[in-house]
Amino acid sequence: MLTVLNVNDSDGPLMSRTRLFTESNLGPGADITLSGDAARYLGRVLRLRPDDEVTVFNGDGGEYEATVVSLAKSTVTLRTGNFIDREAESPLSIHLLQGLARGERMDLVVQKATELGVNHITPLMTEYGMVRLDGQRAAKRTAHWRGVAASAGEQCGRNRLPAIDQPIGFREWLGGNPQQDATRLILRPGADASLASAAIDSTSVVLLIGPEGGFSEAEYELAELTGFAATGLGPRILRAETAALATLAALQALHGDMA
Repeated sequence: MLTVLNVNDSDGPLMSRTRLFTESNLGPGADITLSGDAARYLGRVLRLRPDDEVTVFNGDGGEYEATVVSLAKSTVTLRTGNFIDREAESPLSIHLLQGLARGERMDLVVQKATELGVNHITPLMTEYGMVRLDGQRAAKRTAHWRGVAASAGEQCGRNRLPAIDQPIGFREWLGGNPQQDATRLILRPGADASLASAAIDSTSVVLLIGPEGGFSEAEYELAELTGFAATGLGPRILRAETAALATLAALQALHGDMA
């Protein structure tokens, strides 16, 4: 998917330009040939023509001006121009451990977490979770979520996309990731500490949020043993996707680039 976004060009004024994520290697003067949905969107929906300008990025940071060179029935060729050293990353690094939610709810979490500056997303299979993925299904869903993140990055102006892991079991992840320097937080209804009072001792946060069914008592205890501090979001019980987005926005407002 491609997105039209208002961006500042190198001369300063605000302009509308289509932003495109590509997995291609980028550099000045590189030719990029697009096919499939991206080519159809550029040629048939946006009706771009040779010499029209777009912006491309590949997640390595910064972006490139690019010009349409040619359009065929099923392909579009772009040529990159100047590199634009522009970033939209938060000083607060956030790793979201999200209990798997069903269908579009998980897509929403991935999309909005990307917009809210999350650096890393790990979907977790939990005791009360209603979704179980393994093998080919897990790989397919992970590829889908990475596409969702790419589209969100195009829209929101990010030039770096969050890493998205394949789903992993709750206990398996905790066992393989001992406590490090990052602040570890787990959302728990009724927790004594509020998010605003949580001690953020570093520029890196690992945030653990449950699925629709929440965490079991054993999972809360295991999280506490591995360094996660329980924190709450007030008196109301939020849906899994609402809890994720509210917490991410609050963290950025308190400690990140919304502060």
